[in-house]
Amino acid sequence: MRTTVRFGMWFAVAALLVSLAAAADAAAQKAEGAPRPERLLLMAAEYPGVVAPQGKEVNMDLTFFNKGRTDETVDVRIAQKPDGWKARIKTYRFTVTGVHVPADDKKSLTFEAIPDKELPPGEYSFLIEATTRDGRFKLSEKLRVTLAGDQEGQAQDQPVRLTTSYPVIRGPSNAAFEFSVEVDSRLDKEAIFDLSAQGPAGWEVNFKPAYESKYISSLRIRPNQSQSIAVEVKPGPGAAAGEYPVTVRVAAGEAKGEANLTVMLTGTYELEVGTPSGLLSLEAHQGRASNVSFYVKNSGTAPNTNIRFMSFKPENWKVEFKPERIDLIEPNALKQVEMIITPADEALVGDYSVAVRIEGEKSSKTLEFRIGVKASSVWGWVGIGIIVAVIAGLFGLFRAFGRR
Repeated sequence: MRTTVRFGMWFAVAALLVSLAAAADAAAQKAEGAPRPERLLLMAAEYPGVVAPQGKEVNMDLTFFNKGRTDETVDVRIAQKPDGWKARIKTYRFTVTGVHVPADDKKSLTFEAIPDKELPPGEYSFLIEATTRDGRFKLSEKLRVTLAGDQEGQAQDQPVRLTTSYPVIRGPSNAAFEFSVEVDSRLDKEAIFDLSAQGPAGWEVNFKPAYESKYISSLRIRPNQSQSIAVEVKPGPGAAAGEYPVTVRVAAGEAKGEANLTVMLTGTYELEVGTPSGLLSLEAHQGRASNVSFYVKNSGTAPNTNIRFMSFKPENWKVEFKPERIDLIEPNALKQVEMIITPADEALVGDYSVAVRIEGEKSSKTLEFRIGVKASSVWGWVGIGIIVAVIAGLFGLFRAFGRR
């Protein structure tokens, strides 16, 4: 009986292990995906439809994707070509009619089409056909090339072109602005482009490679390639709010290009506060108002609006401002503010602190005053009266005892 039970237990454990192994194998197969087919070939043009300037050649990649497990040799040809065009399929140096594509790999060829200079604007179609040597795969790709007129293709008919996604940047006058500019060379040879810029007087404009901090003055670009540069613009000291144009230029011999950038300055928001005498102390008496004046100056380059005053004072004290707020201060302008401080009636003689916070638009300052509370003059007269009374009493006593 025990043998039967043990056998059953071992059988259950073995079945569980087999199930787990099967589940793990299924999960592994699912993670790896379905197995690749024996043969599968695809062809794709980089740009099936393009617009080109009149008289300019067209180049694009033609890529073959071998998704199978068998190497393929493909014959390729231009089956249809409109009149007035010269077209071929090539590599870097040769015209080609076939390509070998290893399994699970891809190969790219270049389609080149050159129109006659007098060919009129319009749409022209090309048909590319590719066939494996055994005829198993017959692929085709139709390309449409639209020749633009002089005005439409003028922007594309440039040996070098500068583009930026954000030609206008807005910010404060004391900030540094950075534009990303793409330099696209249409030259058939490598070229070194000189970089220059024209901005407002007193401004600083520098060029940097993308994602680097060093400054450069020239840029090397390979044939028919593009490269990004960063244009750093620093406004001049004290630049007022407004729009400022910055022109960026690149040149390599006769190949020239430029881009127009705009910096929108919102100005700087800065406040300067203090007292005319420079002193931040005041004497006061219990329950009696005392005045002190301070000024608020707009030391920024943008108008400062809605300036408010807040006081931090001892308990039961009163602090008032005249005016209670300032609606507007122009750059370099100054406003006078009177602060009225009334210590509490029960305030003890001694020194106290009253802080004033001046809050403007995107800027704030704090002044701290030392208030020396003196005893009231009434108590002084009371004290004098007591002293006089004491003296009079003593004098009377001396006279009374003197007679005896």
